[in-house]
Amino acid sequence: MPSIVRDMPETSSYWAAIWTLGTLPDVHVICDAPIGCFNLAATAVPDYTDAIPHIENITPSVIRETEVNTTGTGPAVKRVFQDLRDEGLLDNKHLIVVSTAESEMIGSDLTDLVTQLQPGARFFHSESLTEDEWTGRDRILAWLWDNYGAENAARMAVEPGVVNIIGPTYGCFNSASDLHEVCRLIEGAGGRVNMVFPFEARLSEIAELACAQVNVVLYKEFGQTLAESLGRPWIHAPIGMRDTTAFVRQLGHWLGTTEEAEAFIQHEKQTTLQAVWDLWRGPQGDWFASLSVGIVATGTYVDGLSAYLGEELGLSIAFTVSRPRRSAEIETEALRALLHARPPNLVYGSMNEKIYLSEGGARQASFIPAAFPGPIVRRSVGTPFMGYRGAVYLIQDIVNRLYEALYNVLPLDSAYAPSGVPIPAPSVGAKRGNLPWTSEAKAILDEALENLPYLARISASRELQMRVEAVAQQRGFSEVTPEVASQVLVSQGK
Repeated sequence: MPSIVRDMPETSSYWAAIWTLGTLPDVHVICDAPIGCFNLAATAVPDYTDAIPHIENITPSVIRETEVNTTGTGPAVKRVFQDLRDEGLLDNKHLIVVSTAESEMIGSDLTDLVTQLQPGARFFHSESLTEDEWTGRDRILAWLWDNYGAENAARMAVEPGVVNIIGPTYGCFNSASDLHEVCRLIEGAGGRVNMVFPFEARLSEIAELACAQVNVVLYKEFGQTLAESLGRPWIHAPIGMRDTTAFVRQLGHWLGTTEEAEAFIQHEKQTTLQAVWDLWRGPQGDWFASLSVGIVATGTYVDGLSAYLGEELGLSIAFTVSRPRRSAEIETEALRALLHARPPNLVYGSMNEKIYLSEGGARQASFIPAAFPGPIVRRSVGTPFMGYRGAVYLIQDIVNRLYEALYNVLPLDSAYAPSGVPIPAPSVGAKRGNLPWTSEAKAILDEALENLPYLARISASRELQMRVEAVAQQRGFSEVTPEVASQVLVSQGK
């Protein structure tokens, strides 16, 4: 049987290239693409990931049948370039032409042509047919340094206390909040942010990456190649309390600001992290050990959430799936079947996992966005997963979802049960509840409760008991029999 790939969770290296280059205000990109491919990557998808209606510094060559069959894409790219130049849209801009899967399929290589269009113009072969977005992001960042920064780096002096942040681009989940928190941690450790590349940088300033004493790579999926090229110490951004403390201490050691870093850690424990301690000591803390969690996200968030939720908070990690998938992890189809059969209490994932939960009718599982594809917009800086504030946000979100789960199983004042079966009213003067149960009937109730999430059982137990006893009283029984319990509880489970 052929292996079927269901619901691709990532884009190609072409998307990665334009989502990286599009953040640079002094760059204009001509993507050698048909209009539809351009619309998806530059207009449609960024609107529901980064809340960007349109990436303004990208223009398509508009590949048509003529370019495919006869001329190739060179004339189309040249025509678009001339239009952009005449409209003044290339003034003070670096021109970069990027290949797409479509142009690569017909063998269009514009390296020589592009150098003739404008001084300093470059052609980037995106390898869209063979590379995913994570490889593409890593390669384009390193390519930008090699082509625009390395030559001038020797003239840059390292400034003590200065730190670069490498990695955030369009299409990265939760980048605004996580970047904001990482900047706060760097400053708390005694450092100063030099450049956030490429998110808050200009291509003309790229050589200034060489000024930093230390580099922070925001994600594990990409950015490491550039960090190693810079030849300075580097570290990944942290998730969870322990990793964040180690991160701040390591920065303090490298920057020579150990005392300032330790003071910041102690202040955070007494202020920001107080909320974690309070939630842990509260009555809701008893739930943590009984909760199961599934995590489907990029490796950055899979590793960070697993360590924080599993090792620090004590939640049970039911499964993890990284993107790109690591060799020992389950395939998408197996993940879908797992979420249909027995979903964990909390599922961190993308829209794909949310669809799988809906397909399986998993109403008691709580879905938490933790990855793209979306749609899920995260432009606010108040939803971090990283750092100390991320530790607070994550546990707060879990507790609020537990309260929401309780609400969903509260007995409702309604004439109808959730299954649509009418609840018969007890006869006048009859007591509702407190009927004795036979041991066999009680066993049927216990079995029905076993099929419910642990958190919901207390409220559900009372609701189901009242429903069964109401039927028994209507029939004039003095006790609940197995026949009555089976009839009512089997109907409610359908």
